[in-house]
Amino acid sequence: MSNKPLLLVVDDDPLISDALSYAFAAEYDIVTSHARPHCLALLQQLRRTPQAALVDLGLPPLPHRPDEGFALIGDLLARAPEMKIIVLSGQNGDDNARHARTLGAIEFVGKPCDPGHLLKLLRQALTFSATGSNAATVSGLIGESLPMQRLRLQLAQYANLSFPILIEGESGSGKDVVASRCLHLETERRQQPFLALNCAAISPSLLEPTLFGHARGAFTGATTAKAGYFEEAGEGTLFLDEIGELPPDLQPKLLRVLENGEYQRVGETQTRISRARIVTATNRDLRLEIKAGRFRADLYHRLSVFSVSVPPLREMGRDRLLLLDHFRRLYASQAHCQPFSLAPDAEAVWLDYSFPGNVRELRNIVIRLTARQAGQIVDSGSLLAEFDISEDVDRNHHVESADASAAQRLQAALKHLQGAARIDLDATLTAWERSYIEAALELSGGNVSQAARRIGINRTTLYNRMESWHRS
Repeated sequence: MSNKPLLLVVDDDPLISDALSYAFAAEYDIVTSHARPHCLALLQQLRRTPQAALVDLGLPPLPHRPDEGFALIGDLLARAPEMKIIVLSGQNGDDNARHARTLGAIEFVGKPCDPGHLLKLLRQALTFSATGSNAATVSGLIGESLPMQRLRLQLAQYANLSFPILIEGESGSGKDVVASRCLHLETERRQQPFLALNCAAISPSLLEPTLFGHARGAFTGATTAKAGYFEEAGEGTLFLDEIGELPPDLQPKLLRVLENGEYQRVGETQTRISRARIVTATNRDLRLEIKAGRFRADLYHRLSVFSVSVPPLREMGRDRLLLLDHFRRLYASQAHCQPFSLAPDAEAVWLDYSFPGNVRELRNIVIRLTARQAGQIVDSGSLLAEFDISEDVDRNHHVESADASAAQRLQAALKHLQGAARIDLDATLTAWERSYIEAALELSGGNVSQAARRIGINRTTLYNRMESWHRS
């Protein structure tokens, strides 16, 4: 391959793949795939990661549904968060377009399309460089909300420690930023190497030699000995993303490194020592993975000596405006144009949207608006067209349903408690009343009339009280 950008084309129609390959060959090196499993296997074999991808939604085994295409968008971004994905699909309804963007696609283009228009979109997408595109500034993470303040405080406490750190958070929330910047570039290890490996992006058979290195002849193709990431990281930082995808047979080997620093290259018996600081990240709940038998509990406890949680954008309030301002200035500068602005009604819509795709979704929206409406005032109608409103509706409906259900359960529980309390209170009062009457009778020598006078009630009432003891 040349030094041209690498473009991935995923479409189950070979005529479309061939046509796009021919049309874009002058500007891109192109690899093609026809299905999601084939595409994922192909990515593990490539020596470099595609900078951009054209993805069809209707892929086998469900070519008439968007499910496989949606899943592939998530798979691609899990392996290469900075990949620019453009969806090219005949399933071009508004809901599909919005959902694809929410998942992380830069653009959505319906079939049939003009190759010239598609080429222009690809050029625009690659104009916006990954450099500086993360939600961070030189001084740290962007945001003043309480969740961001809490995250900064935790990072300040943990950054220079040598213990492992587990970063948890939803897809698109910026876990890689926390690892590379806050837990490396802004620490005492900044002069040491920072190596990152996505555990989901590499074939399980290659993961072990990549991490630990291998001896010459250890397996077919191992013509020379090679150091692994643990060795190359030196005293720097080794970031293992998507740690929940680590194969079960490698988990005890990673545990050994965490416990005493020891590891061996594949095909060697010599024990080596790693001094790298291990940072891991996941968007999975590893506690559930442990219960399901897919992740070792002892490894989890070693990885999470310290853990931080990157908040989802929906919990960050007006930080959404700070991020908007950061990204629109950044991308306007890269595109050599004036930044767009939001009308007051659009700003209210921006603050009200939950951004289910988190910072990645926000960033992609800013990229699209910069390309389409540079220097213009964006109104609420134009902004709503960029949002996957169905995601918010579904979430709100779910929350409302959950709230209603919880309210019903709470009401029933209160009734039960009130009933139980009433029963217990009645029994207690009855016991107290009986003790009081029995004391009065004892002081009166068993004379009911005198006892009634002592208590201050009518003699008939006292008889009725005493008879009720026998009825109960």
